[in-house]
Amino acid sequence: MAGMQDDHEDIDHGHKDIDNDIDNDNEDIDRTLDAVGPRLKRLRQRSDVTLIDLAKQTGISASTLSRLEAGLRRPTLEQLLPLARAHGVTLDELVDAPPTGDPRLHLRPIPCGDGSVILPLTRRPGGIQAYKFVRPAGSDDEEPDLRTHEGFDWVYVLNGTLRLVLGEHDLLLKAGEVAEFDTRTPHWFGATAAGPVEYLSLIGRQGERAHIRAVTK
Repeated sequence: MAGMQDDHEDIDHGHKDIDNDIDNDNEDIDRTLDAVGPRLKRLRQRSDVTLIDLAKQTGISASTLSRLEAGLRRPTLEQLLPLARAHGVTLDELVDAPPTGDPRLHLRPIPCGDGSVILPLTRRPGGIQAYKFVRPAGSDDEEPDLRTHEGFDWVYVLNGTLRLVLGEHDLLLKAGEVAEFDTRTPHWFGATAAGPVEYLSLIGRQGERAHIRAVTK
């Protein structure tokens, strides 16, 4: 009986440790996202760009940009990417996320307000940028919020099912499937109710595409 009691106490302590870790992670995420607004405003003002001009560059409305800068709204994954591109900085520079992972690579997972996580895989602004995205399980009847911006996107699904709405097409991409498209076409990414999805994305400016070399038999 004493042994069983000790086991239960160990489990309880383990649950408390997990809860504390989750609380600490949530606090870190909150601090990271809360700091994005002032940084966005400084970057825009440093470049002497108006909200209207930035809205044209990113496809995000001027009113939404204003709320993001004021900290009244937290940025989503779809908003962070064009903002980083417009300001000429990497995603982790934009959000100033704390370094984690392999210290030799300085990988910085970036949490988003919608529960998604971005892992930048390239370390320089400009050129083709590589990212890993992790999206939580979604809703199959979610109404997509289509966006457009300058550039070209190449997507490879690692795990799960990725819902890609591209213009008039509503596609479900499974692990191992690839899509590429001009980002001036209205588009939206999401997970399904079946579970989370992980995928890689190569994003370039207009005219920059991923060059795939295939070996033929």
